[in-house]
Amino acid sequence: MKRKVILLIIILTSISLIAAIATQLLWVRDVWKLKEDQLNNSTKIALKTVVNQLLTSENIYPADEGSFDPDFYNEHIEILSVINPLMLDSLLQEEMGCMKLNKDYVYGVIRKADSVFVMGPYQNFEQNLSHSQNWVSLTCLCQSESYLLAAYFTHKQSLIFSQMAILPVMSGLFLLILIFSFFFTISFMLRQKKVSELKTDFVNNMTHEFKTPIATISVSSEILSKGVVAESPEKVKKYAKIIFDENTRLKNQVERVLQIAILDREEYNLKLERLDIHQIIEDVVRNFKVQIEERNGNISIDTKAKHHFLLVDKVHFTNIINNLLDNANKFSPKYPEIKVSTRNIDGKIEISVHDNGIGIRKENLREIVKKFHRLQTGNLHDTKGFGIGLFYVKTIVEPMGGTLLINSELNKGSTFSLLFPV
Repeated sequence: MKRKVILLIIILTSISLIAAIATQLLWVRDVWKLKEDQLNNSTKIALKTVVNQLLTSENIYPADEGSFDPDFYNEHIEILSVINPLMLDSLLQEEMGCMKLNKDYVYGVIRKADSVFVMGPYQNFEQNLSHSQNWVSLTCLCQSESYLLAAYFTHKQSLIFSQMAILPVMSGLFLLILIFSFFFTISFMLRQKKVSELKTDFVNNMTHEFKTPIATISVSSEILSKGVVAESPEKVKKYAKIIFDENTRLKNQVERVLQIAILDREEYNLKLERLDIHQIIEDVVRNFKVQIEERNGNISIDTKAKHHFLLVDKVHFTNIINNLLDNANKFSPKYPEIKVSTRNIDGKIEISVHDNGIGIRKENLREIVKKFHRLQTGNLHDTKGFGIGLFYVKTIVEPMGGTLLINSELNKGSTFSLLFPV
């Protein structure tokens, strides 16, 4: 997928996501406003019902004169003579309970002219009650002066939220799923794009790796077909060896490509058996010695582990050591110095391959174990390979109970370590 197409998809998806979030927030805001209006209406209905009950009551229960200052009582005698604070409180509790609003509220009887509070549990909430939207007039009980019965909810937002709790929770859950899906989709697309690029690099590298030995075999075969060369046994032997070496190289490359198919299908059936890994390491190093010496390098073994029998798959373990040594050789300078060592630590065995190669940047350490990843990609062929060696090592080591550790410093070499429980 082209970069412009991906960018366009990201932009359109982002706009859709923002629109969905905005729609959800507006919806929650509208529901909140609706619930707030319902709360105010229910409160006013409760207050009016209380006033109607006081108005239609056959028995009038005045306030207890002894509970008030005489001057204050005389000043508000008209309202105090028709409303008893205890009865008012009882009626309010009953009506608020009917409306399911019987908690976290205060109320007060207020003289409208000067906002003087006459009765009610209004302490510390005078300002809130004076400006409350929830009030009813008491002129039907007291006509000479205007009094109000006001109510105020001390935790109004919590009350509204409790009435609509399921809605914001569902909305929030929906938004989380939407956001997660968005980022997952974008992340997946970018990963797929990267994998596509890596596969393109892989095909380019594979073409180059196959083309070189095929061309060499073709040229050598053509030379051997000439009668002049057939008369010289030495030349025949020379070109036959070239063909054999290039054929071996081609075979190894095919084996590596097959490793990809095996790993992709997860068809690596491990045949675990207890083996002497020192013996396997010595055999692999012996085969690699020729390649290293051809580059005027040196490869050594330092086997210090006393417990060196492991439950491993012989073929895959041999391939693992081969891949590590192959990487050490490929990424080392003209005169490679490679050391293979073993030791026992904390009930485990550590197998290390150290080289004096180019090293790896810290930001690339996680990337190099990914499939098709190479430090040089595209048509840069100064480094051979398909980028599957370390991916193969990590993928096979873990099912055998091992761990791959990488320690590297740019221009100072690398150490690849395998840890297995003994």
